[in-house]
Amino acid sequence: MDGSLKGKVALVTGAGRGIGRAIAVELARQGASAVVVADLDEAGVGESAAMVRAEGAKAEAVGCDLRVRDDIEAMVTGCADRFGGLDVLVNNAGVIDTAFTTGQDHGVGSLPEEVWDAVYEVNLKAVWLTTKFAAPYLRRSARGPAIVNTASVSGLVGFPNCPAYGVTKAGVIHLTKVTAVDLAPVRCNCLCPGVIDTELTREYSAAAGDHEAMTRELVAPQLVERLGRPEEVARLACFLASDSAAFITGAAHVIDGGALAWRGVRAEGPREGRV
Repeated sequence: MDGSLKGKVALVTGAGRGIGRAIAVELARQGASAVVVADLDEAGVGESAAMVRAEGAKAEAVGCDLRVRDDIEAMVTGCADRFGGLDVLVNNAGVIDTAFTTGQDHGVGSLPEEVWDAVYEVNLKAVWLTTKFAAPYLRRSARGPAIVNTASVSGLVGFPNCPAYGVTKAGVIHLTKVTAVDLAPVRCNCLCPGVIDTELTREYSAAAGDHEAMTRELVAPQLVERLGRPEEVARLACFLASDSAAFITGAAHVIDGGALAWRGVRAEGPREGRV
């Protein structure tokens, strides 16, 4: 820990599990004074808050439906009121098309309109609204305010059967750039994770009918021949939120095991010694 997050107050959405939980815990580990963890899964954020406290930071668990504007506003203002301001906002929450559908055909020509709307509201509109409500507090922060958004490699290249997810994550990437311009000197960056070992990835693989086969297919384009780990993404998020990244803003940072570095797919299985 270099102390560049020391004393900061952070809010993390989608923190009930997976990458969001890992980010919240890592923020505490790196010196944040308080972390508000928010998610629709109230039991999950309760567990995350306990993990944050175990790392020495204050924590508050907030149940929030990111499809409800008033919930978002209450989440942000409650955080700032409870801890005297806000220094770091991590817009991490996200859902994928298959969370709202059954079967394997979720493409552009068949995705139900209500699924598109649900994914858009959580993945993109909520990021904008949360940022909008947080902006006055971040602008008043004297502790190097920063926003970190979770996008995806799906916002950079096309993947089958998740059109709403990919389009909304592309929107997050552009919203990150616009936010960096409009809110400067508040910094704003985004993460573009590849295949990370989270519940969301497992649910996507399970929806395809063969979890192991789908996982192999997802990992095949990577140069690092395994699933990424939530804590690896968390460390990148915390770096971008920290004073160590004071000259970095308006950028998308890919963390995908090298998948987008080439156009290949490995036909063979993982080679011995690769980690």
